[in-house]
Amino acid sequence: MLPVPMVGRAGELAEIVGVWSQLAKAPCTVVITGAPGLGKSRLIAAALEALDPVPATVILGTARLHTPAPYDWLASALTNAQAGDLAIPKDALAWLAQDPDVPKERYAPSALLRIATKAVHELVKEGPAVIVADDLHALDPASLNLLGELATAAELPALLLVASRQPETELVARTVARLSGTPRAVRQHLGPLPEPEVATILFSRYAESMPADVVNGVWERTQGNPYWLSELLAATAGAPPTALLSEPMPGHLQLLSQEPSTLTAREQEVLAFLAAGLSNKQMARSMGISIRTVAVHVSNLLRKTGLASRTEAALWAARRS
Repeated sequence: MLPVPMVGRAGELAEIVGVWSQLAKAPCTVVITGAPGLGKSRLIAAALEALDPVPATVILGTARLHTPAPYDWLASALTNAQAGDLAIPKDALAWLAQDPDVPKERYAPSALLRIATKAVHELVKEGPAVIVADDLHALDPASLNLLGELATAAELPALLLVASRQPETELVARTVARLSGTPRAVRQHLGPLPEPEVATILFSRYAESMPADVVNGVWERTQGNPYWLSELLAATAGAPPTALLSEPMPGHLQLLSQEPSTLTAREQEVLAFLAAGLSNKQMARSMGISIRTVAVHVSNLLRKTGLASRTEAALWAARRS
């Protein structure tokens, strides 16, 4: 089952392509926000395919869901790029790349920021380049600060594409505001797909005519969320259109729509720590309880939610945030 076609984002895509066509010797920033599953990452992927001329360099970094560390975004970008010839100190590069054999000596935070910024400049080279930061909401403070510096860096021939859920922390909110306030910045917010666009997706999958009540029912069941719609289509592949209304929603989507009301206050606290990537030992220290008690809370919340592992619990909690 192929993913649903990207519909309803033509205006946003054209806007990004237009910004790229006017790129000069100064960075341009596009900030895309929206709830999980609304197509932020797909919009960025579509933009990368549509840019003309083709970017000379694409620098892609992502956040780590578990055990975040300083400069996670840059460490991820360096993993995806040829970074061996960068003219920056090797020990600093090893530290930024999170090399397990990194020297114990550390640079001052301000020095590391300057080195990190220089590393990205060298990766961009003459450009034109695209710098992608997906899941901004999950990035560590050092990465957020670096992206803010890149958005205002002089003579950086790059388009900065940033995607984030709606900011829920002051630091992320300040970063989104900082990026959105840069010269020529573009701010986009993705909402759910309206019913006619859900109908377009359904018609692309079913050659036969789709009854209006089925279209309306699917739109209500999926709340116009493209990810939810793609999962429902996958669950009903090969079945008639009416199965879209009768087939139970996939289990993980049911969980996404549920409130963890059956969880105790302690279990909800543990769930939040799981989403933040904390170990049982770290949770025990933060909560002032034993590691054994933490393990009991984890076991109880997995049983109550029907999730198979702490990783699934972390993903569920992260998607709900």
